[in-house]
Amino acid sequence: MPHRRTAAAVLTGVALAGAAVLSAVAVPAAADTVRSRSQAQAQPWKETHRPVASPARQDRLTFTVTESRPVVGGTTRIQRRYTLHCHPAGGSHPDPLAACEALDRADNGPGNPWEPVPPGTPCAQIYGGPATAQVTGTWRGRPVNAAFDRTDGCEIARWEALVPALPDLRE
Repeated sequence: MPHRRTAAAVLTGVALAGAAVLSAVAVPAAADTVRSRSQAQAQPWKETHRPVASPARQDRLTFTVTESRPVVGGTTRIQRRYTLHCHPAGGSHPDPLAACEALDRADNGPGNPWEPVPPGTPCAQIYGGPATAQVTGTWRGRPVNAAFDRTDGCEIARWEALVPALPDLRE
């Protein structure tokens, strides 16, 4: 009569084999974790990253906006310059809190608000006017040097995503 194993005996054997494999892997991994923690505690300066400046000092931008306005006999160019500090809001911007909120929304949305429209992007051929803006400074610890205009639908959308940080020209 052949020797037969019951299902319970087979499952017990599989469970014991699995436990043996698991302990062979887990014990050395736990030792490595303890060793890594000991090294991190002994040399904390190698394990941590500290920003160079506090976030409040990192969000400082300068906006230079140039617009053309009609005057008798032609147009005149008007240039405005203002500063914006965020987290906390401040600067010479007319509405720093709303401007900072717009920048936070744009920065948390799709894409980078400071990057130009990629070449070859299909854009509606709609002219939004001759206004231009240059934004320089630092946002969330990264340098910013971005140019804005209203030459087509993509550029208009980029501009309007930052309103009221940039002026609302849809009036």
